[in-house]
Amino acid sequence: MRGTHRILTTIVALLALQLGSLVAPAYACGCGAMIPTKDQRIGVDREESAVHWDGRTETVVMRFNVHGNARNAAWIMPVPHRADVTLGEPELFDALDRLTEPEQRDRFYFWPREGDWPFDLGHGDGAGAPPPGAGGVGVVGRERLGPFDVARLTATDPKALGTWLRANGFELPEPLTDALQPYVERKWEYVAVRLAPEEKDGVLQGELTPLRITFASTELVYPMRLSRLAKSAQTLGLSILSEHRMEPRSPIGGDAPEVTFAGRIERPDGAVARLAGDRPVHLTVLEQEFPHPERIDDDHHLRAVADTPYRQVEYTDRLLTVGGGIPVWLLTVGGGLLLATLTTLLVVRVTRRRPTAGAGVRSAV
Repeated sequence: MRGTHRILTTIVALLALQLGSLVAPAYACGCGAMIPTKDQRIGVDREESAVHWDGRTETVVMRFNVHGNARNAAWIMPVPHRADVTLGEPELFDALDRLTEPEQRDRFYFWPREGDWPFDLGHGDGAGAPPPGAGGVGVVGRERLGPFDVARLTATDPKALGTWLRANGFELPEPLTDALQPYVERKWEYVAVRLAPEEKDGVLQGELTPLRITFASTELVYPMRLSRLAKSAQTLGLSILSEHRMEPRSPIGGDAPEVTFAGRIERPDGAVARLAGDRPVHLTVLEQEFPHPERIDDDHHLRAVADTPYRQVEYTDRLLTVGGGIPVWLLTVGGGLLLATLTTLLVVRVTRRRPTAGAGVRSAV
């Protein structure tokens, strides 16, 4: 079943809540890390991600559905090269959902079930900008995009990045500082986003406007390492548009990734075309469970595989009928009873016509 994961086509849902004598800050980690201000909390109910990669450039469009009492928060995503950030289109995720809808098929059964006659008796019918940086952090650019204040950053060490965040009014959990070390060693950059509701005294609630992040990359990579800080089981949902069907090189500490859709989109249009162009493109939708997030040991590195199409199938069970709705089982049982009755009558009739032993023999005197 598609369930609530449509989403997607797809996605990361992450939540970490800490409870103490006071309400302590909580953070959610997806391909990035979301950090509220002190004494506030925020969680991500659902994170949807769509990725386009053409062999040279990667674009990630992300949409969050959040809850909590935070009036503002920061979100950090590591990227391998300098990024451009713009607002994304909410319509993109609806379009991907339509493209990846399961195939609908009927599956027929012979014997009646609950809800079918004669077992349906009694049932009715169903129906403002802070300082630019702090020691060791370079601010490449800063833009205000709707409810987002976006800073593109470089950092020579994770502690410097933590200092920058604290100087701008945000808490940085110490474990996250350590988790950023591998990205610093590889000289990655960062997209730091201040999420703030546009209403005065409002809180971050519900579905946020998508963000579109574009950066150069000769490999399709989806940052996941920061997800190891999550305190509960996590789910990844990811829709990938590329020249070929794509799959992760390894499970990176989670369950085996599952492909829920793979197919060629011959004529992309609308929001999909504005992300991937109007030429034919392969769409792959992945889902993966992480029962133990602390075991995540790398980012997702994806590779091209055989372009074998796959689409989920949803079955609707229906009672087998003929002739405008007559159940086949009723005809079969009724026909069997009729045949049995006729056979019995025939046997009785033949038996009555058969002469008894000795009939028609005269006795001798």
